[in-house]
Amino acid sequence: MTIEHRVYLAGKRVACVARVLAGPVLACLFMVSAAHAAETFPSRVVQIVVPYTPGTGADILARSLGPRLAERWRVGVVTGGLPAITMREFLDLARSQPGKLYYSSPGNGGPQHLAMELLKLDAHIDLVHVPYKGSGGALADLVGGHVQAMIVSLQTAAPYVQGGKLRMLAVMSAERSPAFPEVPTLKELGLPDLEVETWYGLFAPAGTPALVVQKLNAELNALLAQPEVRELLARQGMIPAGGTPERFGDLVKRELARWSRVVAAAGIRAD
Repeated sequence: MTIEHRVYLAGKRVACVARVLAGPVLACLFMVSAAHAAETFPSRVVQIVVPYTPGTGADILARSLGPRLAERWRVGVVTGGLPAITMREFLDLARSQPGKLYYSSPGNGGPQHLAMELLKLDAHIDLVHVPYKGSGGALADLVGGHVQAMIVSLQTAAPYVQGGKLRMLAVMSAERSPAFPEVPTLKELGLPDLEVETWYGLFAPAGTPALVVQKLNAELNALLAQPEVRELLARQGMIPAGGTPERFGDLVKRELARWSRVVAAAGIRAD
């Protein structure tokens, strides 16, 4: 079997892409022919489509798991150039200067954008959104001091934080990140409803036979249980979850309902 890994740059249309936004949520799509039965799958090239720029978490995950499949057949708030040392200080600063601080994101309507809009709603702050075409420009301008804040996945922010170029103020996961144990959660800071996990999912096109889905699910769960894979993901600040297709489907339904509320409240429209 051959695993073909494709990265689609921001702004390009990708057929059959379903993005479920979970601030940030990045989705890899498994392109699988529904005509193949489970007993013969895979009998041709399987494509993992990553609709995000190279170097993002979804890209790293696809590059890590793709070759291993062939062989077998959590989010942070970061700032730059601000006097705020803690998340509480950042919120106080933002409240004292409504509409005067700027935050970047990889694009309008993307997961990082929605996560910051949720923070704005629940923390009662007013920040100005500056959308970019991808994470590279958004991070570069944060490091350069052109914007003051950004919500970004831990694995993307880690090199900048470890190099002293950015300061991580909080994580939006339920628990502290093993990669940054000194950084508090927003729940610890009195914002219990601001739990936002970065998650990555593999989707197959509608109509894919249930036995094929089950086979892929079993293979991926087995890979995520391997010590070397868990260690690789841990170095990127990722925690493997695994589970059943049904459990993943329930997560998608909950996230759709949650982020639909944020989109409506913030008045976000597609470009």
